[in-house]
Amino acid sequence: MLRRHFMRDNLLARVWAGRVAADDDTGLWLWIATGSDYRDIGAADGRAFREVPFGEWGRTGKALKSLTWRNDVLMLHPRAGAYSLWFFFSPTGDFTGWYVNLEEPVTRWDDGAAAGIDTVDQDLDIVVAPDRTWRWKDEDEFADHLAHPDIYWVDDPESVWAEGKRVVGLIESAAFPFDGTGCDFRPSPSWTAPTSLPAGWDRPRA
Repeated sequence: MLRRHFMRDNLLARVWAGRVAADDDTGLWLWIATGSDYRDIGAADGRAFREVPFGEWGRTGKALKSLTWRNDVLMLHPRAGAYSLWFFFSPTGDFTGWYVNLEEPVTRWDDGAAAGIDTVDQDLDIVVAPDRTWRWKDEDEFADHLAHPDIYWVDDPESVWAEGKRVVGLIESAAFPFDGTGCDFRPSPSWTAPTSLPAGWDRPRA
C-alpha cells in the first residue's frame, strides 16, 4: 500500500510504498523497509523543505524528489486517533524506539491496481525510547508554521496538542500501543524493498 502526506490545497508532499503486515482490530500495520524508493517534496531549485523559510514556501517552486528510505519501520495506523506510530528497528532487527507522528486520521482508498492511505502531517511529534521516556519534537517548527496561516495546513493547533497529550498518557501508562505489541516484529524474508513506486502513486487525494 501507499502512504501519502498532503499539504495545503491537496498538494502531495511525501509518498512511501509499504507491505501490509496486518490489518486488524488494532489498525493497519505497514512495513517500510530500508532501501525503499519514496518521494519527498522540496524546492524546485534543489533545497529541501526545511531549507526554505516557511514564509516563502507558498511562492516557492516545488518538486517531488525520488529518494531512498534509510530505516526499517513498522507503521501503525490505529482505528481511532489522529496519529500514526512508527516502530524503528536496527539493521539486526532490534527494536530501537517509537515515533508518534501527529497527523489527520488516514483516509483509505483502493483503485484496484493500487491502494493506499492519505493523511496530512501536523508536524508536532513525540520521540519515545524503549523504556518509554519521551520528549516532544518539532515544537518550534510547529509554532513557526502556525505564524503563517495563509500557507499552513493546520487549522486547529489546540486539537493537535490535545491529541499529543492523550498519547503521552498512553505512553506513561504503558497502554496499547506502548505495551510491547509489535516490538518483536520481523518481516517475512521474502519481502523485498520496492525500488520504484507503483502506478497510481500520484492520483488525486482521497
